[in-house]
Amino acid sequence: MARPFWQAGEPSCRRPVAVRLTDLTYTRFEALDRSRCVALLPVGAIEAHGPHLPLGTDGVIAEAMAGRATELLASEGYTSLVLPTMSFTVAGFARNFAGTFSFRPETVRLLLKDLTIELSRWGLAALGVANAHLDPLHLQCLQQSLADAPLPVAFPNLIRKCHAARLSAEFQSGACHAGQYEGSIVLAARPELVELDTARELPDNPRSLVEAIRAGHSSFEEAGGPQAYFGSPRGINAHEGQESIATLASILVEELLALLR
Repeated sequence: MARPFWQAGEPSCRRPVAVRLTDLTYTRFEALDRSRCVALLPVGAIEAHGPHLPLGTDGVIAEAMAGRATELLASEGYTSLVLPTMSFTVAGFARNFAGTFSFRPETVRLLLKDLTIELSRWGLAALGVANAHLDPLHLQCLQQSLADAPLPVAFPNLIRKCHAARLSAEFQSGACHAGQYEGSIVLAARPELVELDTARELPDNPRSLVEAIRAGHSSFEEAGGPQAYFGSPRGINAHEGQESIATLASILVEELLALLR
């Protein structure tokens, strides 16, 4: 399992800590040295991830990414303020599957704009976006909303070649929705949420979502994923998941530190 990242202690103590925003009283929030405090926003979606992974898979991945990032930021002398996970977003590709929630792009853009305004108002040093949802319209919403934010924002878009090259072969293939890459991370972070027996029985689906998007497809069914998964669920393993979490956190923190130094 992924190690818990919430550290005990007073927010005003000398040693940097990682705290959940929603766990603080307003007086403890006020006591933070916000000039050395980085807000981390885990971003996922609520959408189908095959018959073996939870609807909140992207949120689990984003939270694991943010969690490991707090450890790296603490070693650099920064306090991490972890925000509630943002899961209400555009998820059109999975819209036809039970339990998927997809929101209008303008709703997502307005929410993110208001969030950055509030973070800036309270003097946070920067915002790091730990995003694990790769729907193209969702990514577009994030890029548009964060481009003119009133505080420094690190939003590593994982589909960029420089980032993708550091992740697994399955991720790079584009066949990486609810397959070995995502399933391994969920298994490492929240093993109780993975239906492993089901995953082991699913045949590989090597169809690339990236190629499907380029071809103009707009749903998992059109892209060749009738059970809302792409890749190899049979290959799920916790060791790979831990390695992916560490890499994701490093990518995020490297971009943050480039802004803060």
